[in-house]
Amino acid sequence: MKLWVGLGNPGEKYAGNRHNIGFMAVDRIAADHGFGPWRKGYHGQVSEGRFGSSRVILLKPETYMNDSGRSVRAAADFYKIPLEEITVFHDELDLAPGKCRLKHGGGHAGHNGLRSIHAHLGEAYGRVRLGIGHPGDKARVANYVLADFAKAEQAWLDDLLRGISDGAPALAAGDESRFLNAVSLRTAPPRSSAGTKAPKTEGAATAKPAAEAAREAAPGEDPRTPLEKLADRFKR
Repeated sequence: MKLWVGLGNPGEKYAGNRHNIGFMAVDRIAADHGFGPWRKGYHGQVSEGRFGSSRVILLKPETYMNDSGRSVRAAADFYKIPLEEITVFHDELDLAPGKCRLKHGGGHAGHNGLRSIHAHLGEAYGRVRLGIGHPGDKARVANYVLADFAKAEQAWLDDLLRGISDGAPALAAGDESRFLNAVSLRTAPPRSSAGTKAPKTEGAATAKPAAEAAREAAPGEDPRTPLEKLADRFKR
């Protein structure tokens, strides 16, 4: 059994915030893969589903970002889910918008949701880091993450969420490379490798048939091919 946690703040006021991209990710997974309806539980909202033999619990803490760990701890304790089977989806300032990276363990880099989970459970859990970019000035970070995604950002945001949903079965199976590849296929699809033939230009030289080329042999040489010579003998 696995516990996947999307980080964010509850309520319509925050629904479109950059800080809520973790909520958006697990919402998309639940909707696309036929998970059960969201219900109250463990100081948050819970939805359950399966990817093959893997049972996955989705959790959206409603304790507000700074106290996310209380909700995660309650769900993990109830289901008896070990720390290594917990994956947290969260916004990442240090990644360019639309980028996705995986991480296991390590510091919280100042993210208040992760800081709270560290305090309640420790740091040895997985993270799906979802890039939202940095405003460029540390003093602007709070307003930036608590602001809605701009209209110009909706295209890459949708591609990223679709890619996460596409790759969810692979993530549940522990195939991280396939998960990241699924995300990449949405966010950075490969360009067509089909080449095009160079157009012919007027006056361009074209290859001549062998027989014609032979007829342009040097002066004094018989320009006929051996087959033509044999055919000429029977004509006489």
